[in-house]
Parts: sequence; C-alpha cells; structure tokens
Amino acid sequence: MTTDRASRRGIFGWMLFDWANQPFHTLIITFIFAPYFAASVASDPVTGQAMWANTAKWTGLCVAILAPILGAIADQSGPRKPWIFAMSCLFVIGAFGLWGAVPGMENPTSVLLLFALAYFGAEFMMVFYNAMLPGLAPKEEIGRISGSGWALGYVGGVLVLLIVLLFLAPAGDKPTTLLGISPIFGLDASAGEPARITGPLSAIWLIIFAIPMFLFTPDAPRVKNAGGAIGKGLRGVTRTLKNLPKTPSLMMYLIASMVYRDALAGVFIFGGIYAAGVLDWQTFDLGIFGIIAAIAGALGAWLGGRADEKFGPRPVIVVSILILIAVCITVLTTNRASVLFMPIAEGSGLPDIVFYVCGALIGATGGALQAASRTLLVHQADGKVPMTEAFGLYALSGKATAFIAPTLIAYFTLKTGDQALGIAPVIGLFALGLVLLYWVKTTPEADHVQSRS
Repeated sequence: MTTDRASRRGIFGWMLFDWANQPFHTLIITFIFAPYFAASVASDPVTGQAMWANTAKWTGLCVAILAPILGAIADQSGPRKPWIFAMSCLFVIGAFGLWGAVPGMENPTSVLLLFALAYFGAEFMMVFYNAMLPGLAPKEEIGRISGSGWALGYVGGVLVLLIVLLFLAPAGDKPTTLLGISPIFGLDASAGEPARITGPLSAIWLIIFAIPMFLFTPDAPRVKNAGGAIGKGLRGVTRTLKNLPKTPSLMMYLIASMVYRDALAGVFIFGGIYAAGVLDWQTFDLGIFGIIAAIAGALGAWLGGRADEKFGPRPVIVVSILILIAVCITVLTTNRASVLFMPIAEGSGLPDIVFYVCGALIGATGGALQAASRTLLVHQADGKVPMTEAFGLYALSGKATAFIAPTLIAYFTLKTGDQALGIAPVIGLFALGLVLLYWVKTTPEADHVQSRS
C-alpha cells in the first residue's frame, strides 16, 4: 500500500462522494420511496414488501456475479473513475425513472426494473470508489478517513431528508410542509409525488456532488500494455478465488462480512417498510425517523472511525453487531398494542418513541459497522490481492448471499402474513456473522501465504 498522502481537497473530494451517493440509500431504499411503494404502489403492504424483496434479491445476485470480474478487469486497466462514471450513468437513468411510480399501478414491474437499474449502478459505483481508499493515505490513517467519509454521507442524508420535509412533503395530515408552506413545484400528495420526486432528487444530488471527486481525487495510473484486460482480469479473479484458502483470515472475513452485511442490508431496506406497515407511518413520520437515524449515523461513523484508528476495525464491528441484534429484537416486539410484549394503552405514543430510539441506534451502529468493514477489508487484503479486485470480492461477499435476507423476508412475510415474523430472520444472520468473526485475525502474521505466490 502507498505511504503517500493525497491532497486535502483530494481526500475531501473522495469523502464527498459518500455524501453524493447517500440520498439513494436514505430516500429510496430506506425511508421514503420503498415504504411508499409497498403501501401505495403495490396492491397491499405485504405484497409490496415481498415484491421489493424479490427485486433486491435478483439485483444483488447480479452484482455478486459481476463485481469481482469487473473489479479484476479494472485492476488490469488501472483508473477507477471511468468505471464510476459509467455506473453513475446507469444510476441516474434508473433514479430519474422512479418518478413514474404512481399509486395503485396495475403492474409495477417497470418501476421495479428502474429501481434495479439504479440499485445496480449504486452498488458498482461503491466497488470502484472504495478501491480508491488505500491510495489516499498510509494504512494507519485510512480508518479515520473511511469513518469520516461515511459520517459525511450521513450528514448528506440528514440534509436531503430536511429538504424533503421542509419543502416537498406535507407534515402528517396537513396540506402544508414542516415550514407551513405548500409543497414546492406543486407536488400533489394524493398522487404520491412527494415520494416519487425522491428518485430525480437523488440523481441530481449525485450529479452535483460527485464532481469534486472526479476533479481532485487521485486515481490509479493507466496500466501500460492494458490490452487484453478482460482476459487478464478473468484469469486474475479465478486465480484469487482458487488461492483464497491460502489466506484463511481474509477468506473467513469475506464470509463473515457476507452474512452480517446481508443482515444490515435487510434492516436498511425493510426498516421503513416495516414502520409504515406496523405503525402506519406516512412520509413525514418516516422522514423524521430518517433524520434521527442519519444524524446518529453521522456521529456513529465519525466516532467509529476514531475507535477504528485506536482499537482497530474488528472490535468496532463486534460491538456494532451486538447492539444491532438487541435493537432488532426490540423493534420486532413493538407495535401499536405492545412494546417488548408488554401491553400498552390504546393511542399511546410509546411505540413511536421506541422506533425513533431504535432508528438512532441503527443509524449509529450501521454507520460505524460499514466504515470499519471496508477498513478491515483493506487490512486483510493488503499485499495479498489487488485492491479493486479485493473490493470486487468484498462486493461479491456482500451480494453472494444478498438474496438470502430478501428471500427469507419475502417467504416468511407471505407465509405468515405478518411483517414482524417476515423480518425476524435478520437476527439470526447477525448472530451467525458475529460467530464467524472469531476466526478473523488482525495481526500482520494472520496469513503467511500470499495469494499471488
């Protein structure tokens, strides 16, 4: 790994890409569009949750298959920015198209396909973007940079949610926004337009705030004799996969992260859908929920980056998973009639308070977990696997079983007709990931055999 340090604006440009990419995850996947789709576009919330789960499943499977291959090809050709640009174009097309998701669509397949295109682009942007991290600073500093970048992304999520609540979405049952004004652009809440606008808004946000990364962040140099990059890349990723058993700690980390990141994705994708179905939250309520989670996420990622720098990424991951397990149990045992199985008075606001607190904890621990996870990948792969290829494998490990959480959620939701029982499998996935981390070593001597020997 390089011991050089990029310029301050180069590092900030890289971190700002987290900010640029965040609205897709905040507005579309978690808090606004996905719950809107399940509650208003699909025929009913249970069917909508299952349809969204199946789309996420198949898209995740495509990412899992292609990520290590494209990562290896990128390593053979050199620069990552052209790949980021290409995937950004796919994302922008898909995100803009979500405006067409009108309520009560007889066949919402076209909306799901556009979501899949945006999801595909967003995931691959991050493969190549993450691979630029080791080139920004010495290894001992990348945990702080990673955490700060993730924190900046959450701040962007807070800001974009505030824009939605202040200017675009009616507050509760009122015809006006939180500012007391009618939604700008003449958005019609009865036509779902405050939720539908989040697609174009996410696309425009990316276009604007990705510019500094493209202008100022250093990229890998173009490889001489890059001809045949596809064939070389395919051979390289095949060789790496065959040699993974020679690097047992890296292999076990990829498996462990595959499981717990799948669980975390399940929480992010279906948390808002669950709240909308169980507590009957509308766009405004979900926006407040998202702001609380995003503020906590920014603080959690920032503190997690500092803890990562002091204690290493593995302890940050373990503590985060333990908290997430406790939060999931709390959320899934809370509804309008009871909290943690204890009956409450009719009309009580306690379930809302519990969900807000749990949202804050999910944001804080999720931010710290994801920032520390990409840092630990750098530590595990350094000197063993080319970095873009490593992040391709990281995407593979994050998506190879990405169909499991959505599939389990879709199956149990439809089988039981109960949203809580449908989402319960994520607890088991978190627990399994925690157990597998026991075999992940963090000392320099963890893997003696190089995968490229």
